[in-house]
Amino acid sequence: MYGTERTAPRGQGRCSVTASPTAPADILLLNGPNLGTLGRRQPEIYGSTTLAQVEEAVARRLRPHGFGLRAEQHDCEGELIRALDRHRDTAAAIVNPGALMIAGWSLRDALADYPAPWAEVHISNVWAREEFRHNSVVSPLAVGVIAGFGVHGYELAADALVHRLRRGAAGATG
Repeated sequence: MYGTERTAPRGQGRCSVTASPTAPADILLLNGPNLGTLGRRQPEIYGSTTLAQVEEAVARRLRPHGFGLRAEQHDCEGELIRALDRHRDTAAAIVNPGALMIAGWSLRDALADYPAPWAEVHISNVWAREEFRHNSVVSPLAVGVIAGFGVHGYELAADALVHRLRRGAAGATG
């Protein structure tokens, strides 16, 4: 299973999917509060796919490109910050901050310090939902934002980051 390593049950704050030792580079998949309950929580908004299934889909998407996956989910902002610090050696990151997009200022600072490109993902189109969700403190720092495509947005983010890394355009757009 793609070199998976679990440190605790999924959705309980400490899970990790690590790349095989031969992988040339890893991409971090970081999920914030409540995302450990994917598949059970508000399926009318977030669907029935579990976080484990999302992680497997992203790992499968990255594998042909030579990238491994490290995945963590935490309900606590401080744990997300520690995860970013632990994984500073990754080539890129896919980040779903959940509701921390609204007021996660400490997470924002940690993302500003993360040395690799990262994409922000939201399962639902947060700008089509309640007005309080329309402002993000982290989006301006991301190389791109993908929202509203369901859990497929994670795979879209993986594709976009692989494309960016392959063409070596650290600051380029397009």
